Amino acid sequence: MFLSSIDSTGWSCLPSAGPVSMSVTVSSSQPKVEVHEHTDAMLACEFRTEKDQNPRIEWKKKGKGVTFVFFNHTFTDSYAGRANMEGATLTMHAVTQKDSGEYRCEVTASEDHVNLGEATVTLNVLVPPHVPSCEVPSSVFVGSGLELLCKDKLSVPPATYRWYKDNKALAAVADTQYSVDANKGTLRFKSVSKTDTGMYRCESSNSVGAPKSCVGQQLKVIEYPLNMTILIAGAAGFLTLVLFCCICVCVCRRRGCCRRE
Repeated sequence: MFLSSIDSTGWSCLPSAGPVSMSVTVSSSQPKVEVHEHTDAMLACEFRTEKDQNPRIEWKKKGKGVTFVFFNHTFTDSYAGRANMEGATLTMHAVTQKDSGEYRCEVTASEDHVNLGEATVTLNVLVPPHVPSCEVPSSVFVGSGLELLCKDKLSVPPATYRWYKDNKALAAVADTQYSVDANKGTLRFKSVSKTDTGMYRCESSNSVGAPKSCVGQQLKVIEYPLNMTILIAGAAGFLTLVLFCCICVCVCRRRGCCRRE
């Protein structure tokens, strides 16, 4: 079909614009979702088709591989009974950390000019602090270096840590014989003394829930026993004697003290 128009030079013929070819379109009004553990997560997916009134809807989760969530009008085994669909929007109930990840909503409209559209939604399940594991030895010798360990591997976002001695928080300040790493959960002593004896515990916290603490553990800083002290002193003296003899032999050889007749 052509439309005629007149310009300053006379008649000209221009082709008219034909019908716009449309295709299925898929989007998400909330591509990033954060919810607390054991609550519901709604993964929004909206679509529009050109002609197809009954498109196929699928949800997939991307991990090490790609697994189906909703396929052939049915939820797969791990989601059956704890998820439902409204249109193309997926709602999962009582989510856990295992549900965190990237999900893809795919809509196939076989009657449309371009028949496949998709949208991606990232789900992050927030987990409150758990009771951390704490490593505190029962005893250590005076003067030894020492590292106490604390870890909560389950909380999301990752926990930060605080150490307590006899229920008093240990702060990393100047002129102390210890250092605290709040992100790694370590408490390090350069050289422990008798005053470091006490009850130690660690607390993990994040922005999701109340802090959790491990059970306090008693640390004793003890002197070396007398027989151990004597043994160490004797070993040190023996090594010193051996070293002295070696030096003497070397010097003697250089000076030619030891000559055969």
